[in-house]
Amino acid sequence: MCERHAVRWLVCLVAVLGCKSRDHAAPPAPPLPKLAVVADAAAPAIATPPQPAPPPVGYVGSARCSDCHDKEYKGWQKSWHARALSPPEPTYVVGNFDGAHFAGSSSEAWMTMSTRVKGKRSLIMRTHGPDGALADFPVDWVIGGKRMQDDVTVFPDGRWQVLPVYFHTTKHEWVDYTESKQGALTPDHPFYWTNARRMANHECLDCHTTNLSVSYDEATQKWTTSFTDGSVACESCHGPGGKHGDTKADIIHPVHAGEVGVEACARCHGPRKPLWPLNDPEHPFRLGIDKYDDYYDPIVITMPGGGTSSDFFADGRPSTSSFEYQGMLQSACFRKGGATCLTCHTAPHNAKLKADLRKEPDALCRDCHGDLPKDHGHHKAVHCIDCHMPPIVSGVLDHFADHAIDVPDPKLAQTHKEPNACTVCHADKPIQDLVDATAKWWPDARKRQARRERLADAFDEETAKASAPPLVAVITDTDEAPTLRGAAAIVLGRRGGARTAGVITPLLADPSVVLRAKACEALGDAHAASAADAVAKHLGDRELRVQLACALALLDMRDPRGEAALQQLADAPATSHLMLPHLELGTAAGRRKDFQTARKELTIVAKLSPSYTDAIVDLAAIDAELGDFAAARTRIQQVLQLEPHHKGALGLQAKLPASPH
Repeated sequence: MCERHAVRWLVCLVAVLGCKSRDHAAPPAPPLPKLAVVADAAAPAIATPPQPAPPPVGYVGSARCSDCHDKEYKGWQKSWHARALSPPEPTYVVGNFDGAHFAGSSSEAWMTMSTRVKGKRSLIMRTHGPDGALADFPVDWVIGGKRMQDDVTVFPDGRWQVLPVYFHTTKHEWVDYTESKQGALTPDHPFYWTNARRMANHECLDCHTTNLSVSYDEATQKWTTSFTDGSVACESCHGPGGKHGDTKADIIHPVHAGEVGVEACARCHGPRKPLWPLNDPEHPFRLGIDKYDDYYDPIVITMPGGGTSSDFFADGRPSTSSFEYQGMLQSACFRKGGATCLTCHTAPHNAKLKADLRKEPDALCRDCHGDLPKDHGHHKAVHCIDCHMPPIVSGVLDHFADHAIDVPDPKLAQTHKEPNACTVCHADKPIQDLVDATAKWWPDARKRQARRERLADAFDEETAKASAPPLVAVITDTDEAPTLRGAAAIVLGRRGGARTAGVITPLLADPSVVLRAKACEALGDAHAASAADAVAKHLGDRELRVQLACALALLDMRDPRGEAALQQLADAPATSHLMLPHLELGTAAGRRKDFQTARKELTIVAKLSPSYTDAIVDLAAIDAELGDFAAARTRIQQVLQLEPHHKGALGLQAKLPASPH
């Protein structure tokens, strides 16, 4: 028994480690205007979880598509979508492997070529490995190459790891982008290249392949990765072709598919949190059958543990590339004009212009806006996108167009240090001069500028103390983008606490699944117990994503209906693969020292997400509490294989009694 007590303190980490994505602590409440509180309402029974989905239609591969669509296939082969993932052959490799050397502040690498294996050319990167010692790693795959190319090596256990040094095609030099973003990277850093967060087959390949399948065998501790196409191929955008080859039906044409066409782009051009565990073979997102908003939660501004993300500017527009979907959702072109990705961009197999544009940018704008007065721009040789889509979005070491597509507002540079088209081109001029010029030349732009200023006043952490009025204005503005209204609700709930329920609760009735789910999350973060009945009503919501969000919110409110709803979701066959119910149930059981239940639930989490190292450490601690030290050691070994310097795993390992073998 004394051995079990020696590791008991680690079980207290269950709520910290196993639930890092959710904060159960009551938030501080800064001085905010007093807001109304909703009255309690009767709560209906929890909805019956949906039935299991039918198995997905089979994929056939792009080569099969070429049998009938040879022209499109050959056009696609010239696109960068076809180069999303490639073998390290001369045709695809852009990096210099002729004895090149890179030295950063914490990383170093030598790039060489070898022909020692049966005369076959192979690429080698010599760099610091998992233990910090120098070693040679073969380049087994390359990702991209248009502006940046990542090199991938496959470890003996089947993990695909992104090597630390990337080749920056634009400047034709090797760089360590992760080091420039994260600072010094030593083996104990979560983003060190050999650790779990840099696993390509867990993260990158979901968007760089077609029909990805990744599995983990606990017995052998090995990963297996397969895909139909090692690229963004035909079936990524058109859906599985199993039936199409026989019936000429059951295929998607994104340009004619409305919302479904946007979803084909959004899956990879907008970071998101999946409802089901990534790469769950039984719950793949099926384009044209499943709805994006039901399956994915677009990453929007708020951070899981609190605060706002550095991937967004103060006013909520994305500051980082690959967030084009999030930017577009905010634009008036999308919200009011109905423009989508495919309004401006063509399919990769039809591309003739830079960035796969259908026409020159100005011509695209005139399609909707007509010919504007000649003095509209007030600049010579300036195009529409120079002002309305300025290159202020950072992508690795390049800058890209802002897809929020709005009017320039140099005032934001004054009040919130946010770049815009004016400051990009006129960095040498006082900002006040730019503010005065825009007010004089475009007085009608003030309404749209005021919108962005309101958003910045709402979200910016620097102006948090005075953010309640603009946050309320954003939440209650039905013309505003749902993603921004939902993010505003979460920020208001966190900053204002339970008294914000009166503003947030009406969002539960909104037609948008995004807003209903975000409203639940916001009320949970606010610990708004007065809204518990209103939240419980949506345990019967028509969308599973909202049901889960409401169950989690009730759990945060310490309402017993939350745990009951999570238990129902965890037990029902159709929803048993949802990870969060098992994680939360295991965490709750660990708190009350019901270690058998905790082990049962966390074991499921480990199976569903075998790269979730923190949860696996929690499971090992539970095993130790139950006296099963052999199981605890196995779990620790699993974690240390992924992250040899994981502090939680090493700490628990030191507490365990010596192995009898």
